[in-house]
Amino acid sequence: MRLSILAVVVGSILLAASVATCRAAAAPSNASKPNILVLLADDVGWKDFGCYGHPTIRTPHIDHLAQGGLRFTHAFLTTSQCSPTRISVLTGKYPHATGAEDLHMPLPPDQKFVSSYLRQAGYFTGHMRKTHYGREGARQFDWYSKQLEDFPKFLDAAAGRPFFLWVGFFDAHRPYQPNTIEQPHRPADVVVPPFLADTPDTRADLARYYDEVGRMDQHIGQFVETLRRRGLLESTCIVFFSDNGRPFPRCKGTVYDSGIGTPLIFHWPTQIAAAQVCDSLVSVVDLAPTWLALAGVPIPDDMQGRSLLNLLQDPSRPGRQYVFAERNWHDCDEHIRAVRSRQFKLIHNAYTDRPFGSPADVSGSPSWMSLKRLYEAGKLSPAQAALFRVPRPEWELYDLRHDPDELHNVANQPQYATTLRQFQNELRQWERQTGDFPPERRQRDDNTDRRTGKKIMRRVPPLRNP
Repeated sequence: MRLSILAVVVGSILLAASVATCRAAAAPSNASKPNILVLLADDVGWKDFGCYGHPTIRTPHIDHLAQGGLRFTHAFLTTSQCSPTRISVLTGKYPHATGAEDLHMPLPPDQKFVSSYLRQAGYFTGHMRKTHYGREGARQFDWYSKQLEDFPKFLDAAAGRPFFLWVGFFDAHRPYQPNTIEQPHRPADVVVPPFLADTPDTRADLARYYDEVGRMDQHIGQFVETLRRRGLLESTCIVFFSDNGRPFPRCKGTVYDSGIGTPLIFHWPTQIAAAQVCDSLVSVVDLAPTWLALAGVPIPDDMQGRSLLNLLQDPSRPGRQYVFAERNWHDCDEHIRAVRSRQFKLIHNAYTDRPFGSPADVSGSPSWMSLKRLYEAGKLSPAQAALFRVPRPEWELYDLRHDPDELHNVANQPQYATTLRQFQNELRQWERQTGDFPPERRQRDDNTDRRTGKKIMRRVPPLRNP
């Protein structure tokens, strides 16, 4: 019966609620422990898939996973930055709580990945391709390979044990290569969002990005086929999501939905019914506790996420009332915090006296160059020019029901005053509860010019006033 194991695990968690040192039950037998395969896209937007309604990008294999499992429509990241997202997900903590909130900061020695807890419970653990969390993180896995083609070797090394494998794709990170798929997407067919300039350069840039997503989709199809050939597909919970938004202006590195929204798909044929959709609000900080709960492994008290098992069992149940996100140093220093409900998004910009600091790969892109040229010519719309505006507003409030692209800041409109205060209070409470640091601490110098996008220095500047 579908969801039978999930039901048992959920029941056992409730029985174990009185245990002070953990938030889950004793592990089930090895026979009932699922394999867990995590497929992580790099710099891919949350709706850039056929199953999420994109009319052009061809992603048949990811669409097949969604058709055969559970697709979340309102899943959000804790940040829109590569290494901080990975460390946040693997620790089950918000980036500022890990001590590795900036790009390229390695995992501190006192932090523990979910892979370590699973390894202690008898799992064979591995990671592939992109890691980006440093030596302390890498040593918390049993196996590593740079080559996606080595997946069969990992399965051989697991030797029948339940496994946890984290696959970090490089797609669709820049720089882009030509001819990545047999049938490239056409610039004429791309969908240009309203915050980008609709120019030939932007369209060509987006088309190449679509091809990168398509290449990743082909790799995912190969992983699934390998599991099927080995008779492991039925016993494997596949989880697919992205580390941040597409590497385009106002996406990657921002806390708009285009930066922190993520696809999230769970596929487990014997336990999760096909073609399900969950509209509840969820955060990727909840993934590590979920994986531990699936394996029946105790959830440490210092994990700030909470298990999604109730939603895997019944997607109609309510999720979070709010999700939270942050942006810290990523080529340029920022201290941005956000809280989102189903209807509203509040953003706090601490550094209002400088232009937004886009990641260097974004500000070196053809799409950025198009925006910059048109900005200098005075031909951008207000939404397109927002990244260049100084001073920036300290508070941004968006009514997502009427403004899903977050183009119209209503923070100063009287009819939203009560909502503004409510969300400010929620954000401050989260900052206190999670031990967030104030804007004047843990700063770094920029190594990329905010207006030109050019690198000032290659190294990462040292952390000041820690």
